[in-house]
Amino acid sequence: KREEACRYRVDFMWLLEDEPVPDHTTFARFRTGRCAAAVEDLFYQYVRLLEKQGETDHKAVFIDGTKLESRAGRYTFCWRKSVEKQLEKVKAEVFRLTGLKKLGGLQRRLACQAKDITFVYGTGKRKDDAQREWETLDGLRQRWEDYARSLEIMGRTRNSYSKTDHDATFMRMKEDHMRNGQLKPAYNVQIGVNSEYITGIDVFSNRTDYGTLPGFLKTMERKQHKRYEKIVADAGYESMENYLYLEKHGLESYIKPQNHEAKRTAKFKRQIGRVENMAYDTEQDCYICAQGRKLSLYRESEKDGIVTSHYRCESCTDCLCREQCCKAQNGLPKELKIRKQFEQHRAVSEANVTTEEGNYLRLCRSIQAEGTFALLKTDFGFRRFLTSGKTNVRTELFFLALGFNLKKRWMKQENDRLQTHLSRLETA
Repeated sequence: KREEACRYRVDFMWLLEDEPVPDHTTFARFRTGRCAAAVEDLFYQYVRLLEKQGETDHKAVFIDGTKLESRAGRYTFCWRKSVEKQLEKVKAEVFRLTGLKKLGGLQRRLACQAKDITFVYGTGKRKDDAQREWETLDGLRQRWEDYARSLEIMGRTRNSYSKTDHDATFMRMKEDHMRNGQLKPAYNVQIGVNSEYITGIDVFSNRTDYGTLPGFLKTMERKQHKRYEKIVADAGYESMENYLYLEKHGLESYIKPQNHEAKRTAKFKRQIGRVENMAYDTEQDCYICAQGRKLSLYRESEKDGIVTSHYRCESCTDCLCREQCCKAQNGLPKELKIRKQFEQHRAVSEANVTTEEGNYLRLCRSIQAEGTFALLKTDFGFRRFLTSGKTNVRTELFFLALGFNLKKRWMKQENDRLQTHLSRLETA
């Protein structure tokens, strides 16, 4: 389409300035990683230029994510559980035949045995027992190596990947054009929006958003040479790690807690087993249930530097509300697991998002960040990547974001809206 436009559209001819028309393979080579570093640098140069012109600032950034389908085949999945299961079977079979537990030992044994075997193949040739045994073990070795390679591709954080695009992870998509709820190979695209411009964009293999925030903010800070003061995001970004990162770097958290909406409902308030609906006694450090019984602290555990406090009821015997409050079986008392540090950060973020400014920023986020994705998918028609691999996919995204910002700059100029940062709300 680009080649055809260069030949027949007057605006493209004007841009070419009488230069030869590039063919479609030239366009393809240009966008498949060869200019990855250049286009990323060009994008952030333009972002810094917009700030110099007063078009953007570093007061607040609106962050959102979406899943875009990879061009990989939809049935090229490789699942971690299946790989681990088959790998254990291979290891067990190798141990039964040789007594070896390590892949390196099996490789050395096969290499030594191969020196003493005269291999024969083809019609009329009969393999001896040594060659048959060697080929059996070599087949197991190949499978072992393949499974180990698959686990290496997935790393520690992924449970799947595509055989035709190793960086793509199988995710559940909102847009189910196949109408069967099938997981599809996709990427998690994160954007940061300020003053309606895309000021940061990146791609991740994570299925969820909360694991992408620190890395995304670090990239924007490194490229823009400045930090944003306020981080505005939805409930999908709430996690202890994100709260700690924002606190460490002095950033204000405007992350909507995951229970923000649910706490307002009558159904939530009727769930007497939830810690939010129990009274807390600060002097005795205990929670008091609906029947007036105390849940006292009996132990604390720590993982990755995060302390979890365990509270247990003194007795749930003959409690009238046991079925509504406690899910423990065999008569065990009610227990609560509380991460106090997390609850403290959640309370701060809850206080921020419920202020007048917080409500305004959350409304602007839904307009600017979510609206940006709507424009990219609908107006730009970008719903699926055209290239494979994270490097090529990032290049596509930077071209897309750069084009979006250029168009946004022109549209704001045409509508006399230059240097407007937050969305204007219409009043009745």
